[in-house]
Amino acid sequence: MAVVHGDGSYDGDEAVIRTILTGLGDTWAVVGLSNNRNRAAYGVAQVLQRFGKRVVPVHPKAETVHGERGYASLADIPFDVDVVDVFVNSDLAGAVADEAVAKGARGVWFQLGVVDEAAHERTRAAGVEMVMDRCPAIEIPRLG
Repeated sequence: MAVVHGDGSYDGDEAVIRTILTGLGDTWAVVGLSNNRNRAAYGVAQVLQRFGKRVVPVHPKAETVHGERGYASLADIPFDVDVVDVFVNSDLAGAVADEAVAKGARGVWFQLGVVDEAAHERTRAAGVEMVMDRCPAIEIPRLG
């Protein structure tokens, strides 16, 4: 169950985190991933790859990052993705979650600082696992 505190912070359900990281599949579309090494998405994508995930960059520049071809949008990816990891601000994240559901993703992950309760409700109502305000690069090593 999602819990949002009065200060706006969010507690993701540990079981959902584990399910997304270990049970939904290994193809992750990372929205906001580019070759900018100073952006968090770049480092997080490296960690995901170290843990066996295929990382597919999604960015308007459609750059190849970490050896994977990039796409300008989720809809442009010509294969299924299991999880969509969202590195855009909260104002834009809900639309990305909706695109992830339309794409058939089985999980949506909003990065640290990205919270949209309405998107969370829509995504879960569509039967898609989702966490907000967490980082898979922090969570995946904790799984052991």
